[in-house]
Amino acid sequence: MAGKSAATEERLSQNPHAVRETREKNLEVAIGRQVRELRKRQRMTGSDLAAQTGLSVGMLSKIENGVISPSLTTIQSLAHALRVPLVQLFSGYEEPRGCMHVKAGEGVEIERAGTRAGHQYHLLGHIGSNNSGVVVEPYLIVLTTESDRFQTFQHEGIEMLYMLEGVVDYRHGEQVYRLEPGDTLLFDSDAPHGPEELIALPARYLSIITYPQVA
Repeated sequence: MAGKSAATEERLSQNPHAVRETREKNLEVAIGRQVRELRKRQRMTGSDLAAQTGLSVGMLSKIENGVISPSLTTIQSLAHALRVPLVQLFSGYEEPRGCMHVKAGEGVEIERAGTRAGHQYHLLGHIGSNNSGVVVEPYLIVLTTESDRFQTFQHEGIEMLYMLEGVVDYRHGEQVYRLEPGDTLLFDSDAPHGPEELIALPARYLSIITYPQVA
């Protein structure tokens, strides 16, 4: 009981915002992440991989969580069991992590399917190829008195709308939803969707689209 209390006090004394990772620690985390992702991709349990490498389940868990630095022999055993080149386990180390800051009013206006109906699209940022396997496209969409309803859109991925201003009746499949400021709509964008009626203008809403990254 006392040990548990001491552990709790230690956790509470740590600053969650402190940057504690050193170069070596980053490498451990990168290797651990690769091992876990490759194992899950191959539908292997921790016990399966531990048995194939001669490691204990506890030791494998520490490696996957970046707690310890595995020896080169252990890394080689893991690569062999996962059927990948040894260097692949280092592939996540020190890779750049993208970030984009767009100031107010500086989103890039681009053309999309609804442009010809008077829908204005402002791309709020873009990160190219990344390790997440997901592409995210954030837009600010503006509808004015010069806008018209568009038949419907249809594309792969998941989309989320967040209403900022105005009122719009928005169709998704066979359903129509009234969107007012503060409302959110999350949906599979492979179904036909789009503004059905423009009730109160101007209308502005965020549209965030995610879909798998093509290798």
